[in-house]
Amino acid sequence: MLRFDGKVAIVTGAGNGLGKAYALMLGSRGAKVVVNDLGGSTDGTGSSRVADKVVEEIKAAGGEATANYDSVVEGEKLVKTAMDAYGRIDIIVNNAGILRDVSFAKMSEKDWDLVNLVHLKGTYAVCKAAWPIMRKQRYGRIVNVTSTSGLYGNFGQANYAAAKMGIVGFSFTLAKEGAKRNIKCNVIAPGAGSRMTMQIMPAEMVKLWKPEFVAPMVTYLCHESVPVSGKVFEAGGGWYAQVQWARSEGINIDIKGDAKSFCPEAIRDRWDELTDFEGDKLELDPSVQSGGTMTQILEAMQNSGRAPAQSVKTRAKPKPKTAGAGLKSAAVFDQMKNSIGPDVVKRMKGTIAFHVTHGSGGSSGTWIVDLKHGDGSITFLEKGKKPSTKIDMTLTIKDRDLVDMASGDLDGQSAFMAGKLKIKGNMGLAMKLGTLFKSNAKL
Repeated sequence: MLRFDGKVAIVTGAGNGLGKAYALMLGSRGAKVVVNDLGGSTDGTGSSRVADKVVEEIKAAGGEATANYDSVVEGEKLVKTAMDAYGRIDIIVNNAGILRDVSFAKMSEKDWDLVNLVHLKGTYAVCKAAWPIMRKQRYGRIVNVTSTSGLYGNFGQANYAAAKMGIVGFSFTLAKEGAKRNIKCNVIAPGAGSRMTMQIMPAEMVKLWKPEFVAPMVTYLCHESVPVSGKVFEAGGGWYAQVQWARSEGINIDIKGDAKSFCPEAIRDRWDELTDFEGDKLELDPSVQSGGTMTQILEAMQNSGRAPAQSVKTRAKPKPKTAGAGLKSAAVFDQMKNSIGPDVVKRMKGTIAFHVTHGSGGSSGTWIVDLKHGDGSITFLEKGKKPSTKIDMTLTIKDRDLVDMASGDLDGQSAFMAGKLKIKGNMGLAMKLGTLFKSNAKL
């Protein structure tokens, strides 16, 4: 049985419908629940203390719960309630929402702003307030709520669809940034009869499409054993499925070739190939693939000899007594030794020289990461010595930036685009750096 003993959860919009179902199920399995609900109507007006009734139900069943009546836009107040009552926060279910349905032609700016404020800004605000706590405790489970209207669009819901799709992109980013600290963030598009859906659904379907049928999926996504992060799911009426992005193999027009080849006719003539989703090379999760425009640009830079030049300025200093003395990055490479092996060598197939600078004129060091031979190896290159093997790629990076990359606070592609990471040699290896930073060292 999946339990949540010792865990603290915030469920927003938990006074009725889906949110109530999530709160009750989490509470029944040992979680201490902060039941948040402003108590307003489905359009965001009015207020009542509906959260109290849910708290009473959880307590009557033997659980622990506390009510919160603040707007989700004031996320810090919700988190404060959890910290004051229970001293920690482990789980967030961002369920709160409102509707202002109207065709785009008739939609007012107020309709647009209010829906985006509650859904997108509210989701952000609660996560933002809890994020430092989850990072520090190196644990968190976040379930953000989207909608099929956001995933696929829906007539009369341009404001709602935009906010709900914004939540998806936001969640993908949290999943990436939280990975190194065991913070997982997934997305659910629930289908259920509620105060919101009864406005657009037949009464018979509302009665049969119970919120309780969605709760098992959300509860599992909140559990410490959930195996995924950054994924999108649908659930409703006892049916559960994953929604996955896909990208066709695409086409390439040689960016080093004749400028005349860049024309709309070239796109037209290869349209069927560009939009082919039947090939064997279909990418079912583009966010973690090495394909796409960045790979093409890097390869073009390599082939044309216009790779970013290596710029290294070091001062002559006495030979350090220990490898990488004075550099925090030494711990990164020590931990990296535990994560390499035949599988990594098979994926990487290259040797990388990491030249790490202090950034303030202090010590510097170079580590040779050989992922081409045997089970792989990592060695510190003493000053004045030459590498014993051919270097396929050299990376130059400041000490603090490498530590941030290893801990997940700095994305490799972002570091490159910002000039924090300089690359010389085989650019293709740069797209695989994430393979090396999978350890969970407390850096």
